[in-house]
Amino acid sequence: MTGTDREFTSIEICAGAGGQAIGLHAAGFRHLALVEIDRYAAATLSSNIDVHPKWEWEHKHCDVLPMDVNDFEPEENLKKSKGVYRKGELDLLAGGVPCPPFSHAGKQLGADDERDLFPRILELAERIRPKAVMIENVRGLMDAKFEAYREKIQTSLEKMKPDADGLPGYKVEVWKVFEAADFSVPQLRPRSILVAFRTDVLQDLKYEEPVPETEVRTVFDALGESMEERFKPFLNGPRAAEAKRILDEWSRDAARGVAPTLVGGSKKHGGADLGPSRAKKAWRALGVSGMGVANDPEVCRVKSTEDRDLFGEDGPMLTVRQAATIQGFPEYWEFTGGKTASYRQVGNAFPPPVAAAIGKSIIDVLAAARERDKSKG
Repeated sequence: MTGTDREFTSIEICAGAGGQAIGLHAAGFRHLALVEIDRYAAATLSSNIDVHPKWEWEHKHCDVLPMDVNDFEPEENLKKSKGVYRKGELDLLAGGVPCPPFSHAGKQLGADDERDLFPRILELAERIRPKAVMIENVRGLMDAKFEAYREKIQTSLEKMKPDADGLPGYKVEVWKVFEAADFSVPQLRPRSILVAFRTDVLQDLKYEEPVPETEVRTVFDALGESMEERFKPFLNGPRAAEAKRILDEWSRDAARGVAPTLVGGSKKHGGADLGPSRAKKAWRALGVSGMGVANDPEVCRVKSTEDRDLFGEDGPMLTVRQAATIQGFPEYWEFTGGKTASYRQVGNAFPPPVAAAIGKSIIDVLAAARERDKSKG
């Protein structure tokens, strides 16, 4: 793990069920730590990292830490990555810090909200001095009412004083809204993304933000095969005509465009559904009922819930797996917990394809910096 050929390493806080971690991993980062307070999401991270060959590096070196990020102490909590983690050598500190302080669906209390973790990630950046920082949040953070708060955050990074080892602060290269639908995600999911580089890493290098895809992926493109599989047991038999009609109607409607933003919902309120009234109306236009989340096909057969899950008046409901596909999760990624706990992990996630595109743009700069420094001897 020395020299220019070593892995690009990262630490992620508020990692959730792994949406950002999967994307950054696909971009080329290898995670030293994933910090997540929700026990179901942390279990999802651990269980996937433990079994999938493509995550073998993380299985050996990554600490999945089910804890409050306010209690996270890199020097104390990192066990597997001892000997790999060193202050100033981490390539990326990333985090999708809690969105309620800035979400249009909440009270938008900003810095006055106790869930605001921007100060914590800035504190960690100051202590760890990673080469790059990436922070994800909701579009609402970019509202005019938070302009002074954004300036405070950017100033905290860009005016950060050199530490005792002479490691300098950062230059924010981009802070803007990226739309998930621009990156092959079949969903309207705008997110504000901040990307900053330590000034000694950036120097004269130019950061190029990811370029949107030219083609939009529709809901039908994403779910056509899985929806047909769900209806398949009913396409022969007494409900064949009804099943074919609903599937055909769904196929027609789902081809019209991308989904509205998935929401994870609140732990304080009921079971999972696909969002508020406006979102449910948008889902209905795509042939999907947003009134709940369907059972997986095998559970549907055992419990005979097809009337609710597939044959409802507004069309079929989505399964957790289909919702995960809408978010851009790979098929192999499994979620821990019951249906509602699993759906909330999916609904609160950062789409992996967006994280991958931004992660690749960050690695391009880090790789160029390595080559530059290597040529200087």
